[in-house]
Amino acid sequence: MKIWVDADACPVVVKEILFRAADRTGVLLTLVANQALSTPSSANIKTLQVSQGFDVADDEIVRRVEAGDLVITSDIPLAAEVIEKGGHALSPRGEMHTKENIGARLNMRDFLDTMRSSGVEMSGGPAVFSQRDKQEFANNLDRFLTQHAGDS
Repeated sequence: MKIWVDADACPVVVKEILFRAADRTGVLLTLVANQALSTPSSANIKTLQVSQGFDVADDEIVRRVEAGDLVITSDIPLAAEVIEKGGHALSPRGEMHTKENIGARLNMRDFLDTMRSSGVEMSGGPAVFSQRDKQEFANNLDRFLTQHAGDS
């Protein structure tokens, strides 16, 4: 099992949790981004810089992910593709995307996109990343690794 991170929009605090988890468990962690990233020196942590462009990092993750791998992303379409390939997807806020819930999340995302493109004003954006989000992510990552890290 490997962990892939859609790293361009991933909060720094989530990356720090992932760095510690990779060192603690020995699971290979790869951060994929279209910019250079700074990471701690570790045999378990790699970066993969891709070219600029819409969904280039997402496409590279989908190309490389294998069944059983975990992808950290807030991108719902990417999560859906990962699940379709037999992988697992966890949002930086700690929400596990599954076969059972990804369809509804895709539908909601598409509905909101349609509303915005038809001129309906949508106020705000995602809520500020909170301490609760950080804790939820850390707890769900730990739970996942406890269940799956030995499967590699």
